[in-house]
Amino acid sequence: MLRGTAQVMFLADPRAGLVFCLALCTVDWRYGAYAAAGAALGTATARLLGVGRDRVEAGLEGFNSCLVALCFAVFLDAGRPSTALLAAGGCVVVTVVTAAVVRLARAADLPSLTLPYCLVAGAVTAAAPAFRRVWPHGESPAALPRAATGPTALRPGEVWRAFFRNISQVFFLDQWHVGALVLAGVFLAGWTAGLVVCCGSAAGILTAWALGAPAERIADGTMGYNAVLVALALCGAFLAATPATLLYALLGSVTATAVAPAVAAALAPSGGHAFTWPFVLTTLGFLAAARTFPGCPGRPSAPRTARTDEFSRDRRS
Repeated sequence: MLRGTAQVMFLADPRAGLVFCLALCTVDWRYGAYAAAGAALGTATARLLGVGRDRVEAGLEGFNSCLVALCFAVFLDAGRPSTALLAAGGCVVVTVVTAAVVRLARAADLPSLTLPYCLVAGAVTAAAPAFRRVWPHGESPAALPRAATGPTALRPGEVWRAFFRNISQVFFLDQWHVGALVLAGVFLAGWTAGLVVCCGSAAGILTAWALGAPAERIADGTMGYNAVLVALALCGAFLAATPATLLYALLGSVTATAVAPAVAAALAPSGGHAFTWPFVLTTLGFLAAARTFPGCPGRPSAPRTARTDEFSRDRRS
């Protein structure tokens, strides 16, 4: 279960998963409970359905369900019984979706990433306003995209808060101290992963500022969390951590930051959220392209600081 939570940040270290859960609890104990229970339920469902033991034990069947449960807790009110029931059902469904996505992605030798979570969470949050017992907010979030407004100049206090909020927003929260604790958990699992997270967060801030994003959007972390995930995926998780792949990963982080508003604009009319779609699309594109670049080494072998190679596992099973 703890590895499933840790795998949200491409880690297989249960200590990191424990730190992540504790970080969520500092905002609301229910967030930590939803994340842990979601990872546990997804893992148990996968085991019940006969998924390979190595995938289950590595936490690869827990991170999508962890994100689904936490997403529902944050967006649909953690205190509502309907949210708990919906989260439980979503964790079971996302396990099935994960199996389908992994099988389809295997043909292209690409990872499933958080694509199963994006599909399930996106569908539920877009449909939720149609069900009065599910949606607690009254009005639908559907809206036409609008041009950005507001000042673009960043104050020093906003910069350091944005640095940590880029990390906390991976878990849907904008409290900077959550990002600091999550970063500590990443460093606990491995210094290389921690440094890559720092580089990805900085790249997200610089890119958003250079493009003229509103300072408010940069400061709350919603412009930069995809950059953090892309950096981790392309430098340490699916490509070996080297100076060359770090530069490649930072290019991916810049791309994801620029792509994020496009994804948000495309989903806004239906009331959907961007979630980690920019990360998924960017990472899959850059991983597919990496095969033609001799300067991008293959996947790393160390499981503690990188998500285990799910495709070689699938082939063996």
